[in-house]
Amino acid sequence: GNDLVSTTALTAAGVHLILFTTGRGTPFGGPVPTVKVSTNTALSEQKKNWIDFNAGKLLEGKGMGELSAEFFAYIIEVASKNILTKNEQNNYREIAIFKKGVTL
Repeated sequence: GNDLVSTTALTAAGVHLILFTTGRGTPFGGPVPTVKVSTNTALSEQKKNWIDFNAGKLLEGKGMGELSAEFFAYIIEVASKNILTKNEQNNYREIAIFKKGVTL
């Protein structure tokens, strides 16, 4: 599905936090805190103002358990409002308007 429309739909449905994985670095930030998770370190380093968490460390040898624990702790901090996501820090709060018919 379309990332932007899906995020808008989730927000309209009442979610409080979105986990958004990206391998390309989509600069979208929804109306709610949108945690952008990069799939590789290069992307995380290139898009410092967009990416919140670098999951690419797994490919560099960090253990799944350790990285999962870091990610879980980060999510708890965001949900508790102790940390702002990059979209919140930069005031990126976009929506995508639905259209009648197929969305590609």
